[in-house]
Amino acid sequence: MQVLYTAHATATGDGRDGHVRTSDAILDLDLAVPKEMGGAGDAANPEQLFAAGYAACFHSSLRLAGRRAKADVTGSVVEAEVGVAPNGGGGFQLTVALVVDLPAVPRAVAEGLVAKTHQVCPYSNATRGNIEVALRVRETLAA
Repeated sequence: MQVLYTAHATATGDGRDGHVRTSDAILDLDLAVPKEMGGAGDAANPEQLFAAGYAACFHSSLRLAGRRAKADVTGSVVEAEVGVAPNGGGGFQLTVALVVDLPAVPRAVAEGLVAKTHQVCPYSNATRGNIEVALRVRETLAA
């Protein structure tokens, strides 16, 4: 496989209550356990970073799939919801829901486009078989 790009990030400190920084320093963030999980909150957490990455990657892939299908993806938006849940074995697992707005595309076409996008998105390919990903097309005014 020919790798086109490699991101480098380093975590220091106390894991979820630590710090992350990319080698180019574009990301340079303190981390905190969310209040909902018993932490202090008030800083970024790994699930937020994963959600942001997945949303951006899926949206880019959606735009590519839209061009290939000659669909108007103008005004499209992708929201990623990433949760943490006990896995029943003493550890934890992630949950993911992707909510897609395609205001210029009829619902049936939008659902097909989202399904195709899920097959080409690098994050979707990385999580397939490991994390259940729920796909949802938000109701729009397109007929």
